[in-house]
Order: sequence, then structure tokens, then C-alpha cells
Amino acid sequence: MTPDPASFYTTLPVQRRFRALMDPARYAPLPGDWSVGMADVVQSTKAIAEKRYKAVNMAGAAVIAALSNALGEHDFPFVFGGDGASFAVPPRDVEQARQALAATAAWTGGELGLVLRVALIPVADIRARGFDVRVARYGPSPNLSYAMFAGGGLAFADAAVKRGEFAVAQAPPGSWPDLTGLSCRFQEFRAARGVILALMILPAPGAEPSAFRALAQDIVSLVEDSPAAGRPLPAGGPQFGWPPQGAALEAHAMPGDRRFRNARVLAKTLFYFLIMRSGIRVGGFVPATYLREVVENSDFRKYDDGLRMIVDCSAELADAIERRLVAAPRTALYGMHRQDAAMMTCFAPQATRSDHVHFIDGAQGGYAAAAAALKAGYAAR
Repeated sequence: MTPDPASFYTTLPVQRRFRALMDPARYAPLPGDWSVGMADVVQSTKAIAEKRYKAVNMAGAAVIAALSNALGEHDFPFVFGGDGASFAVPPRDVEQARQALAATAAWTGGELGLVLRVALIPVADIRARGFDVRVARYGPSPNLSYAMFAGGGLAFADAAVKRGEFAVAQAPPGSWPDLTGLSCRFQEFRAARGVILALMILPAPGAEPSAFRALAQDIVSLVEDSPAAGRPLPAGGPQFGWPPQGAALEAHAMPGDRRFRNARVLAKTLFYFLIMRSGIRVGGFVPATYLREVVENSDFRKYDDGLRMIVDCSAELADAIERRLVAAPRTALYGMHRQDAAMMTCFAPQATRSDHVHFIDGAQGGYAAAAAALKAGYAAR
């Protein structure tokens, strides 16, 4: 029997060791009839300078939430980028993805006051330009998996989107994607080892691919093998206060009359706060289990044609990472941003399921600030 091309992603083996994802043999080429989707916040650096960190992250996570809700049980590869997101879909889901992107762009402008640039690019077009799109599945825990990309295709797609190519037109004002499960209720978490480091490393122009992969693996090993580094989330899970820091943003994600949204969110989150505070099981929801899964399911590192990480580390280890990158100017471009806290945006459409995902970024700039540093470093060459 011929396998269903739409099931390509779900049949890929799940990789459990992050450093193994530097190996190109772990990746499989996307089918040629699939499409790659891209979304990024225009002028995210300006929004970050205005301290709109959580709004920028909310826009990026909203893309993934809208697509997941639109596609239902159709699993698809995606990557959260801090100020945007990347994903891929088979032909059967392209039109639904287009509608979700268009509606999310309209919602981002109307509710968050941010411009979200969105596009869909056929994989065949990417390959015609000399790039590839290869994907692997990474499972940070037994509960879920998400995608990693290689082949240069996502980097090409990102540049093409910024040039205005393959654009998806924004839906009419007032259009609303299904953002069920999107929230940012947990408090920021402080660095336990000294620094929350946002790190972005991309291949330098003309770099030998094997040299870049070796460098990326070196950086991952530096972090994984050091007692002075670890995931940004505390082992016991993040704290939840009331009213939550992200209450206003969650209200923006809630459809209905604006006059009553804040009250609805405050009532809903108060109930949630009391459950989490008491630790009492409610139906199939067990607070202690959920917090453990939040830590296990946190998305704090990724490989998508480059290495991106949010890590809690010592200042000395951050210095060592930077020295290693400075010593390889022909191999990699990099950007780093040091801050004292991290934050999280959550997508949990069903809290009783174990496959909820939690996107980590720095609380004072994070990936967007690291990207700005990378661009500044490249321009200064």
C-alpha cells in the first residue's frame, strides 16, 4: 500500500537527544507538494525597545495556536521563533493554513497593534532556488514532539517573506482565528545561575555546512555538559500569581465583547489559581502532574537552519560560548542577549492532555534582541 503523503511527518522517528539533531542524517526531505508557512512581526526590535516583549511572543505563538486549532487532529511540523513562527503543511491543509494565517494577521493588528507578515511558499519553489527543506521530530519529553528543520530552505523563506514574496493577504479587519488554549499566565522566572542567555547562531555566508554543524554541536555540548547551565524553568515549575502578568494579553485572545473580556479572564484565572494553589485534583486535571509536564514540555532550544537557545547559565559560561563563536567568524554569525529572567507563552487547548507546549523566551528581549545583535554584527563586518 502506498503511504499517505500527508502522514509523512507523523511517521518520522522521534529524536530524544537534542545534540543528535546536528546530524543531517536525522532529517528527511519534505514531500515536494508540501508548503512552508512563515510569520514574523514587522519591526519587532522596535516593539521590544518599547518593552512589548510578551505581546511579540503572543503574536508568534498565536500563529501556532491558530493553525493547530484549524487543522484539528492533523499533526504538522512547526517552530516558534519568538517574534514569529515557521511551519509546513501538506496540500490538503494549505487552504486552511492560508485562512488561519490571514485571520491571525488581522487579529494581531487589531488586538495587539503589531503588524504580522505572513506567507506560504511551495516547497517546489524553494528547491527551484537551490535550497532544501528537511525536517526531523524532536521529543523533549514522552508527552510531545515538535519539528526541527535543516537544508537552508527556511532561511531562504524568511528572507523571501521580508522581501514581500509569497505573501498571504491579511483577512478583513475584525477577523478572528481560533486561539483556544493560548495563554501566558505564569510569572516570569528569574535566572538561577546568573544569566538568562538568548543565543542565535546562523551559518556565515559561504560557510562549509559540516563546519557549522560541528560548531553548533560544540555549543550544545558546552551547555549540556556544564553544571553551570540548564533549562530556564525551575525544576518545580513556574509560579502562578493572581492576577496573572499576562491577563490583558489573554483577554485579547478571547473573542466577544471587549467590555467583558477582562472580567471573564480574571474570573477564569482566579479559578485556575485556586486549583494550582491548593493542588487539588479537578476531574482529569492534576496540578502537580501539569506542572511537571510544563517543565518537561518547555520549548527552550531549537534547530531551524541555525541554533537558537534560551538557557539559564553562569556569566562565565556565557563568556566561554561567546569566545568560541568569536573564534569562528568564517563559520557562523551569532547574536547573544543577556537578561535576568525568562518568560513563557503557553498553548494548552486541553489541560487534561499531556501534549501541551510552552514556548520560552527571554523576558527582556530574548530572541528578537539576539537577532538584532546578529544583524548588527553582520553589518559591521
